[in-house]
Amino acid sequence: MHRSGLATGLVRLLLLALALSLVTGCARFGWFKGREDPIETLPVDELYDMAKGALKVNNYARAERIYQRLVARFPFGPYTEQSQLELAYAQFKGNKKEEATSTVNRFIRTYPAHPDVAYAYYLRALVNFETDTNVLTRLARIDATTRDMSAARQSFADFGELIRRHPDTRYAVDARDRMIHLRNRMAQHEINVATFYLQRGAWVAAQRRGQFVLENFPQSVHTGDALAVIAESYVRLGQDDLAADARRVLEGNAPEHPYLRGGWPAEESFWRKLVPLGGLRN
Repeated sequence: MHRSGLATGLVRLLLLALALSLVTGCARFGWFKGREDPIETLPVDELYDMAKGALKVNNYARAERIYQRLVARFPFGPYTEQSQLELAYAQFKGNKKEEATSTVNRFIRTYPAHPDVAYAYYLRALVNFETDTNVLTRLARIDATTRDMSAARQSFADFGELIRRHPDTRYAVDARDRMIHLRNRMAQHEINVATFYLQRGAWVAAQRRGQFVLENFPQSVHTGDALAVIAESYVRLGQDDLAADARRVLEGNAPEHPYLRGGWPAEESFWRKLVPLGGLRN
């Protein structure tokens, strides 16, 4: 019985080895070729069309995978250059901010004279522009100006670089409009911070924030608010001459501002929220 079992085991091993050799041979001679992943065998033009098709139907994950494989298999040529741009777009739409930025930066470094390099600069700025206005933020109705402004500042800088390098492109026109929006949003953020300081009795810190808005966002829609913050800060500090100067400038630039009629931030309801300064430092 022992010898019979051993013989049976050897036969099974031989059959298994034979089966494996047959499978290997079939794969080597292409008998199972129909089961191969097409992105490993298609020529560059068909591979590009496949990726483009996935992009058109908003299948960003599939588009990203195909573009990446195309670039790996065909590292040179016009299809590869265009694929890198569209790869960045697929990553952007797929909410992969860091990957999209990395892909765009690599494209700009590699092809600085490419006919579509202006679009690359635009896309890089757009990635950060959309960061603070994602779906979750809109659904939660969160005021973006109360959040971290690093993405907005980076987007503002990127749009500015696009305009400096490619001022006559259609992307520059849209970039200017977006920069106006970003400038107002960043100014509003500073006013929010200034309000925080006013309500906590940090008058000097509030005045500095108002001054910062005037110096860095002079054309924003919040110039009047900045002047009102400065005027009220000086009032609270007992600097009547400086407060009067700020008020005169406000009258000349925003004569309809509510502060001039006793409104924000001079209104009584605003100061009801005042809390002790505590550990806050100017």
